[in-house]
Amino acid sequence: MVKIGNIELPDFPLLLAPMEDVSDPPFRAVCKEHGADLMYTEFISSEGLIRDAIKSRQKLDIFDYERPVGIQIFGGDEDAMALSAKIVDATNPDLVDINFGCPVKKVVCKGAGAAVLKDIELMVRLTKAVVNATRLPVTVKTRLGWDDNSKNIEEVAERLQDVGIQALTVHGRTRAQLYKGEADWSLIAKVKNNPRIHIPIFGNGDIDTPQKALEYKERYGVDGIMIGRAAIGYPWIFREMKHYFATGEILTPPTIAERLDACRKHLHGSVRWKGEKLGILEMRRHYANYLKGLSHVKEFRTRLVSTDSLNEIENILAELQEVYSEAYA
Repeated sequence: MVKIGNIELPDFPLLLAPMEDVSDPPFRAVCKEHGADLMYTEFISSEGLIRDAIKSRQKLDIFDYERPVGIQIFGGDEDAMALSAKIVDATNPDLVDINFGCPVKKVVCKGAGAAVLKDIELMVRLTKAVVNATRLPVTVKTRLGWDDNSKNIEEVAERLQDVGIQALTVHGRTRAQLYKGEADWSLIAKVKNNPRIHIPIFGNGDIDTPQKALEYKERYGVDGIMIGRAAIGYPWIFREMKHYFATGEILTPPTIAERLDACRKHLHGSVRWKGEKLGILEMRRHYANYLKGLSHVKEFRTRLVSTDSLNEIENILAELQEVYSEAYA
């Protein structure tokens, strides 16, 4: 069993990464159904929360069926981070996570996300401000460092543990790498094997198959793995990994019917949560992933992203199922 504060997770939990414009409640629901052990909201700007920005507030929505779930915040100002932690606390998630890893320019330019990797003292102060402001367990997601010359994750891990964080997730790249090149897990292993570290250490980066998940589990000794891009349009990744860990066997991939059923659940969840117009609009980015690998599917995909009618989308999905169930029978 892995513990984060009073949260009990199974041995070697699989975490769903917080992904901007992806990890909303409808997406989290399908990932939970297929085996995600701990999930996080999209990251939320501390300044946006304090200004009562509608989009930021909506990201606080969590539901009992997704527990345990964490709300992730980012920012570069101690007072704003402390106040936003209090706001988050009131919505009663299971934990608060701090984003010190987002490499996106609009976040970094504000001195937040991965920008904080350039200033460990600030990172420590921001973390302490959040820990002191909430009754919830505080965790952190970060990267190896700002660039190849400042891979400071070993020092960061010790110092953040010292001010009270209760788990750490490390993405195996620097900010300079963005998402390019191969994630380097050797430094994540060093953090995990540091005798001073007693909190759970989770690894993140490039894990996209059950075989790779088991290989990294055994090679690097981390307490669990965080899955990001590999779960988009493919929530079955969680159950496939768990099955492979337990049996050494690769599960049969989901059928066309299962893929379209998950897609429909995601769509209806999106419409329920955001309203029909926005729910349909924001679902468009997901169809390509749910339909990945199907031959000659472009025409269906084009139709799905061109209509504003829920009934029409249902009809297209039904037609798709009929055509491809026969083709892939």
